[in-house]
Amino acid sequence: MPPSSDLTALSAVAARDAIQSGALSPVALVDACLARIRSLDPTLQAWIHVDEAGARTQAALREEEAKSGKLRGPLHGIPVGIKDIFDVEGMPTTAGARAWAHTRPTRDAASVQMLRNKGAIVLGKTHTTQFAYRDPAPTRNPWNVEHTPGGSSSGSAAAVAARMVPLALGSQTVGSTLRPAAYCGIVGYKGVHGAIATDGVVPLAWSLDHVGVFARSVADLGLALEAYGIQHGIGLNRAARFAIAPELLARAEPEVAASVQAAARALAAAGASIDELKVPTSFAEIHAAGQMILEAEAAAYHEASFGKHAAEYGEGIRSLVEIGLTRPAAAYVRADRVRRRFREEAHRVLASYDALLGPTAPALPPRGLTWTGDASLCAPWSTAGFPSISIPTGVAPSGLPHAIQLVAVPERNEILLHVGAWCEGVLGFRAAPAL
Repeated sequence: MPPSSDLTALSAVAARDAIQSGALSPVALVDACLARIRSLDPTLQAWIHVDEAGARTQAALREEEAKSGKLRGPLHGIPVGIKDIFDVEGMPTTAGARAWAHTRPTRDAASVQMLRNKGAIVLGKTHTTQFAYRDPAPTRNPWNVEHTPGGSSSGSAAAVAARMVPLALGSQTVGSTLRPAAYCGIVGYKGVHGAIATDGVVPLAWSLDHVGVFARSVADLGLALEAYGIQHGIGLNRAARFAIAPELLARAEPEVAASVQAAARALAAAGASIDELKVPTSFAEIHAAGQMILEAEAAAYHEASFGKHAAEYGEGIRSLVEIGLTRPAAAYVRADRVRRRFREEAHRVLASYDALLGPTAPALPPRGLTWTGDASLCAPWSTAGFPSISIPTGVAPSGLPHAIQLVAVPERNEILLHVGAWCEGVLGFRAAPAL
């Protein structure tokens, strides 16, 4: 085992193996993570609430269980961070909002409880944009603190990238997991819509909200997904098959498009097949349809509290709710029909491929903290409920990370994870923020 100062560099898989063999104490791992949070978070501001006492108590219990051979599961003794729209028993849920919206839940969100059931230790709550929309959190990007880490799962992405915690939960309604993962140089994943329960999570838009997971590798991601019964590591007896859409590359800045094309060439050289395809005709309408659905569903959730507290909402979420309250039911139904058509058409064009390969975001992380970046290349797949994963691929001359997004049809979710791990191995990204 490395010295305590280096324990935070362990992958979740390595930490799991060491805990299960008795070589690593969960208490030592939790203490190392807490020490790193104390050291770095005054600058990065990834965390809104850290439960040091509770985490240490849980770590001591996990350690005693491990000594007795009573391992709860693959996450036994592994520290995790939780986005502050998820309920965690005994910790405040603020959703990045003013005090009127804060709650102190008496039970965990379903997704949090499932992690605990497999032995995970919750260190605390990570910063989110207000109500998981556009109004930025105070979190900074670990690669360059003058740049945004993305949003809305800002704190979770930054905490994993900065090695404060090996795994964290976030959410994605438009691009709130994959985009911050790309900006922070880590792996971000959202599965098929509804595959991980959102009970106990403050909603933004019910039919679009996904639970997301952050990790520093696909193997670590797979460890977390075991808690949700999502299989991974399934091998292929053939070359991986990818599609690439020139129209999506054209929506990215030249530097980003070139990095995706370089990744595609490397994957092809390693044996993958890569075919060009045209996006479905309904792609032209899916962005507006998704935004309409988001506006209407957000307004439905916030309507009662908005009447009392509109002035206390951030500018972005306030505008979203105000617009949503004016949307007629017929417009919502039309938008949903567009979504259904896009889902069907996208399924037809992607069904014969393991994944669609493209940019996660059109540009590198923007400078400043007033905007969390462009989520337009994640949005269609969130609206359709297709599984997607962002994998870091390299570092730009600016020192900020590049990434690719892989998207699959729902029934290929397990293959997506395997192919993601294969891509990771071929591309060989090993860089980390200099913290």
